[in-house]
Amino acid sequence: MLTIFLSALIFGVVFCLSPGAVLAETLRRGLLHGFKPALLVQIGSLVGDALWAVIGLTGLSLLLEHEQVRTPLTGACAAYLAWLGLRSLNDAWQLPEAQNAVERPGTNALMAGATISIANPKNVVYWGALGSALSGIVGQTPTHGQTLVFFAGFMFASVACCFIIAALVNGLRKAASPGWQRLSHGLCGVALIYLAILALRAVF
Repeated sequence: MLTIFLSALIFGVVFCLSPGAVLAETLRRGLLHGFKPALLVQIGSLVGDALWAVIGLTGLSLLLEHEQVRTPLTGACAAYLAWLGLRSLNDAWQLPEAQNAVERPGTNALMAGATISIANPKNVVYWGALGSALSGIVGQTPTHGQTLVFFAGFMFASVACCFIIAALVNGLRKAASPGWQRLSHGLCGVALIYLAILALRAVF
């Protein structure tokens, strides 16, 4: 069981630190408002990660093989990523005002993180691969207990990474010059729009 847990920790760290929409949105909000919004984006993404983990580890990923399910979900993901990308580009353009902005009640970083993660069906591909990896680790079809240990290890690593990533982004916000922050917002915007285009290509 210890081997399963430690393997899950490694997979969790790799998953959380990999570049993607969640990391880009964490950077955007963290540069604007600091530690708390960055942390909330990360924690919100755990909701989607947990959902896709259950789908991937239980074999429900077969549902995504149906066009009626995959197409609208991927389209929604693309639209949301494009919207976030445009917001990030706007932040780069209006950085002086954004730096002095106060986090508005309607700006829900927690919901943003959850929406990005839930709306991204590619997460299930990763979890489907992890399901196969778990079978390879135990040398047979994993039991419910082994699957739960693996899930617990992954989520433990994910929660720890939430705080680490948010702290790093907040430190970057304090140390970076306005010009560097403007560049960061612009790069995040381009990355998010690029991810939206890739999602649309998967639809068509």
